[in-house]
Amino acid sequence: MASHIVGYPRMGPKRELKFALESFWDKKSSAEDLQKVAADLRSSIWKQMADAGIKYIPSNTFSYYDQVLDATSMLGAVPPRYGWTGGEIGFDTYFSMARGNASVPAMEMTKWFDTNYHFIVPELGPDVNFSYASHKAVDEYKEAKALGVDTVPVLIGPVSYLLLSKPAKDVEKTFSLLSLLPKILPIYKEVLSELKAAGASWIQFDEPTLVLDLDSHQLQAFTAAYTDLESTLSGLNVLIETYFADLTAEAYKTFIGLKGVTAYGLDLVRGTQTIDLIKSNFPEGKYLFAGVVDGRNIWANDLTSSVSTLQELEAVVGKDKLVVSTSCSLLHTAVDLVNETKLDDEIKSWLAFAAQKVVEVNALAKALAGQKDEAFFSANAAAQASRKSSPRVTNEAVQKAAAALKGSDHCRATNVSARLDAQQKKLNLPILPTTTIGSFPQTLELRRVRREFKANKISEDNYVKAIKEEIKKVVDLQEEFDIDVLVHGEPERNDMVEYFGEQLSGFAFTVNGWVQSYGSRCVKPPIIYGDVSRPKPMTVFWSSTAQSMTQRPMKGMLTGPVTILNWSFVRNDQPRFETCYQIALAIKDEVEDLEKAGINVIQIDEAALREGLPLRKSEHAFYLKWAVHSFRITNCGVQDSTQIHTHMCYSNFNDIIHSIIDMDADVITIENSRSDEKLLSVFREGVKYGAGIGPGVYDIHSPRIPSIEEIADRINKMLAVLETNILWVNPDCGLKTRKYAEVKPALSNMVAAAKLLRTQLASAK
Repeated sequence: MASHIVGYPRMGPKRELKFALESFWDKKSSAEDLQKVAADLRSSIWKQMADAGIKYIPSNTFSYYDQVLDATSMLGAVPPRYGWTGGEIGFDTYFSMARGNASVPAMEMTKWFDTNYHFIVPELGPDVNFSYASHKAVDEYKEAKALGVDTVPVLIGPVSYLLLSKPAKDVEKTFSLLSLLPKILPIYKEVLSELKAAGASWIQFDEPTLVLDLDSHQLQAFTAAYTDLESTLSGLNVLIETYFADLTAEAYKTFIGLKGVTAYGLDLVRGTQTIDLIKSNFPEGKYLFAGVVDGRNIWANDLTSSVSTLQELEAVVGKDKLVVSTSCSLLHTAVDLVNETKLDDEIKSWLAFAAQKVVEVNALAKALAGQKDEAFFSANAAAQASRKSSPRVTNEAVQKAAAALKGSDHCRATNVSARLDAQQKKLNLPILPTTTIGSFPQTLELRRVRREFKANKISEDNYVKAIKEEIKKVVDLQEEFDIDVLVHGEPERNDMVEYFGEQLSGFAFTVNGWVQSYGSRCVKPPIIYGDVSRPKPMTVFWSSTAQSMTQRPMKGMLTGPVTILNWSFVRNDQPRFETCYQIALAIKDEVEDLEKAGINVIQIDEAALREGLPLRKSEHAFYLKWAVHSFRITNCGVQDSTQIHTHMCYSNFNDIIHSIIDMDADVITIENSRSDEKLLSVFREGVKYGAGIGPGVYDIHSPRIPSIEEIADRINKMLAVLETNILWVNPDCGLKTRKYAEVKPALSNMVAAAKLLRTQLASAK
């Protein structure tokens, strides 16, 4: 019985790649230094899997930034603005596409399916001159081979690559990206021929778009692509890997009918109907790579349950054709539980990170082959039983309060236009009011203070004093720039979810449970293991302190329940919506305490609302209903004159705009600048929006400083489709990851642009 891993985290157990990348970008280290760190990480990952007994070990799942950008580089699909003139793509061009540079912006970044990972969206059109421009897949296969590890090179499949792309800026939006298939397949053939020549016997194509709602034309593209590749694939074993959901019956039929394919990889964790499809029809003599170990959560696998699932499948596909695998790449989980020194033993026994999941996959494969590790299985069974019965998991008062929510829709008492009038009387804001999204740069000094306080190296008094000084600095800076609605800059916060989770019951935290979000940016999701409640106020002290430093409105800053849910590792023993309602009740308590403390503007960020949307359209309505309801629960009890803001990050909102309106926030700030202002098209198409709205006027994920003219031009585009009296002016996102040298001129230009337009609008009256 063989074992397989779909993919593995790249950052390293202690985020070694992150620090190497940032050092290289800051010109503190050389390209060779970066390459050495990367090579050491790859080698240790391959060795770890080989030592664990994994048969099918992936290569080319490592990336310096993003696997889709790697595919763009392989295909030479570099947008012209980066000035690439051919040849092997180097770091300069690669990182310019990812991050922008002094003269041109980065490519768009968006969510990878329904995860919190972001990929760089290819920009394609009829004139792209594809060429084989990055030999990374072949180089990494050879590198592993030289270390004595024969790997399965992984490529993003050609059809998924095109379906995940977008037409470039000057290309008609109706352009058929799939029409480029005949242009990219010759490059795939070159790569495959080189891999064969280098000795590869297996190849893995990731075709995750097969789990989406696809039409017959899109499904036909898969059939056409693999028919075209068939002769090049001869002599190779070919695995087509899918993940994150079930396939529809039509997609499954296309999938198992693909030419030249030896093996089919399916997600049996999120694909709850997949087993029925396999039982109804699985091609004889082919391999099934059964994804039974969850690649997207941190809970230990229920090994006994997985064995019975695998035995069921064995009866269908045959003992020698079943391979035990992960449900998807382990990129989406933390790296190694061994590095967790602060988790207590009980909770730790319930968990498995990427390194432990590799061991689980192998243990399952051995058990099926009749070599069951009895001690390993009985320890696993004991941990499963302890989690079910632990008193730490259940809080009856919370369960009751959440159950009682179901009878009401929790709307505010009056409509948004009446509320905005009441708020304007109290806040007295100019037209085009300016604000920021929440966080200000987190300097090394600030991080040091937080770290030392956590390690008990400085007293609480000294910590509070240092944080108050930082807040004062941020407040003074905003007043100097003449920003209308201020923030306190969040100097006391490590992360917008972790900060709240640390103060809520039912959450546990890791020291090194980092997961890549994009590029070098990692997040450390909290673990929700039990019922959630708020023992005491979480932000009131800091928000009140900040408000006492200024006459201007100070926003209270909270993270919304749906985002806390979607950016955490969530318990898998009750429906997600039940956990979300529990979090909503805790945030509601906080909102009401902020209001009592005199905070008149409260922002409840729902940055991740869109990313929790199921991949299947048929499941959207149910998710959006409970997600929107959860948000409304948080603020249904405030007065009309208290202004509720929300913020949303990178996402394609156009298909959920009506749910966003149903959230009934007074003001929404929303990412806009990096996605070619797609958001505005929704309003051009006639959607009426009566609440305040602040589409981001500049991209904070790039070090570029936008000019006054550029920002004014953006605001004018917004004014063409939005009423003057509802438009706000703000950056795309929080400023935490930027440096003050970038933030100061950018905010100064932002306010200057708003004032310029106020003057123009006044004189036009």
